[in-house]
Amino acid sequence: MSNVSTTADDILACARSLIIAGGYNGFSYADIADVVGIRKPSIHHHFASKVDLVRTLVSRYREEAQAGLAALERNIPDPRDQLENYVAYWEACITDATAPFCVCALLASELPILPEEVALEVRAHFRSLASWLNSAMERGKRKGRLHLASPAKVEAEGFMATVHGAMLSSRAYGDPKMFGTITRPLLDRLSTRH
Repeated sequence: MSNVSTTADDILACARSLIIAGGYNGFSYADIADVVGIRKPSIHHHFASKVDLVRTLVSRYREEAQAGLAALERNIPDPRDQLENYVAYWEACITDATAPFCVCALLASELPILPEEVALEVRAHFRSLASWLNSAMERGKRKGRLHLASPAKVEAEGFMATVHGAMLSSRAYGDPKMFGTITRPLLDRLSTRH
């Protein structure tokens, strides 16, 4: 049984890398078969269609993200430090190229062409992340650790857009350092009383 889940996990990991490299339409089952070292019918055994594969991938990605955010809350009591650690996570992933782009942010740029089942999962990821950021912003404001120029919900959406935009800029410039250049002032602004 573990071999079955390992193959499915290998397929998902490969699909994730291929999506980050080239988007939803940037890969096929043949590409996955070549990388994973299996035949295309084996992929269909695990995921009947590309829609099933990418929907499952995004669903698992959301679960991983939610678990990561929950761990941040458990291990780091200060909301400002939680936001800083969230940004530091992405900065490290971009710098060492382990996850140079959020798969949901990349897929969001393709929403007009995505199958609805995949689009629903991508939108759910954004709602979940925005909710967590909103909560962190509200807690940070209450504790006097964050200065918000706008309502927490607006600040959370702006924070999320800035982090995703910083990923895009890093990719566009081919410079991982661009991520920190863009996100550091964001954290400074939230921490500083004007």
